[in-house]
Amino acid sequence: MRIQPVILAGGTGTRLWPLSRELYPKQLLCLTGEHTLLQTTLLRVSLLPDVLPPVIVVGEEHRFLTKSQVEDLHLFPEYQILLEPLGKDTAPAVCGAALHLRQQAQEDILLLVLPADHLIARPDDFVQAVAKGRAQAEQGWLTTFGIVPDRPETGYGYIRRADNGAVESFVEKPDLTTAQQYLAQGGWLWNSGMFAFPADKLLAEFAQHAPEILHCMERAVQNGRSDGVFFRFDETAMQQSPAKSLDYALMEKTACAAAVEADFGWSDIGSWSTLHEVADKDEQGNVISGDVLLEDVANCLIRSEATLVAAVGLRDTLVIETADAVLVAPLNRSQDIKAIVNKLKLKKRDEFRIHRTVYRPWGSYTTLELHDRFQIKRITVAPKARLSSQMHHHRHEHWVVVRGTAKVEKDGEQFLLQEDESTYIPLGTVHRLENPGVISLELIEVQIGSYLGEDDIVRFDDVYGRTS
Repeated sequence: MRIQPVILAGGTGTRLWPLSRELYPKQLLCLTGEHTLLQTTLLRVSLLPDVLPPVIVVGEEHRFLTKSQVEDLHLFPEYQILLEPLGKDTAPAVCGAALHLRQQAQEDILLLVLPADHLIARPDDFVQAVAKGRAQAEQGWLTTFGIVPDRPETGYGYIRRADNGAVESFVEKPDLTTAQQYLAQGGWLWNSGMFAFPADKLLAEFAQHAPEILHCMERAVQNGRSDGVFFRFDETAMQQSPAKSLDYALMEKTACAAAVEADFGWSDIGSWSTLHEVADKDEQGNVISGDVLLEDVANCLIRSEATLVAAVGLRDTLVIETADAVLVAPLNRSQDIKAIVNKLKLKKRDEFRIHRTVYRPWGSYTTLELHDRFQIKRITVAPKARLSSQMHHHRHEHWVVVRGTAKVEKDGEQFLLQEDESTYIPLGTVHRLENPGVISLELIEVQIGSYLGEDDIVRFDDVYGRTS
């Protein structure tokens, strides 16, 4: 059986706020090097022998960022992105991917299911572990990769593995005393959330142990639709599916669960403290990124995204600065950051959802100023890209080009704007912006009106298939 990578790239990584946001989650961030976690996962997959083009499962709102990051690697001339209209945890995602792929495959395939947001320090050892998992899965086992523990960790689930490789039990995150006992006993592995399954065997086990999920995802695939590299699961059918993890829905119920011992420098980077553990440190044990100045600081993680951060006399502390938020916490309380994100949601604040810079399929925009009746944005349009043909009911816009050339459509008229030239878009005017050049177009947009929300857009035509 050939290996079919299925990369799960949903989720928001709330414990890595304020860097990770709902519309810019951790798998799309560069946390440990020049590549994002998703890109690093794809690079590892490319090392595997006899591997098929990857399939990536993402949320609807992350589709264009994901596509851009895949294509920036220039690794895979072919790939597919499966779009979830809503999050239902990992069991429906994996089931839907298996059903979709079975429609296309001429033979049974081996699904290698990998989260996109894990760090693996030793890729060569990963390749060897996949070979062991493949051999086990080809014998009909639903195989999980269990990580050999090197400490009593309370942040991971555990797997009890028998001598023949079969899984005896799954255990949720234990307390410290229990974790210490597991480490002393031996035979216990961390549950990595990585799997290898024969596709037909996986679907047969879904039919036995999670038939409702299987039936809903069969309809979601049957009624789904393709759009280039994208395949969108049907929202109505997926809405009816139970929301369960693969462990709960299947692995804890099947009699065919097995585990492979894996030791390849694994971490799920689930919190800032975990990132501090695995990242390169200075002589004082600090992990530093961005414009940072330190005086008498030790064992801290300090990251600057937008401005200078200076620290004096700190110990065991986390400081994360972005353009619109600053987080300060003890490193050992980094698991509690989710409580802050929940408060932001309750207060209906945008900081849990978006950054000042928001990425779009055509480029990005950055909010520079935001007030009751006006806001100022910097808009960047990629070469040869163009925005939708649109109008607004509640705002006027004034554009000033600061770099590149803009092609503007306004009420049927077309014209070019060069640097230091401007135009005015009255309320209710149908308009479109395009970059006809070979360098990025940058302009300053001033919006004035009674309502400035992004949902005040009526689209008439869009090359990316978006609607109002």
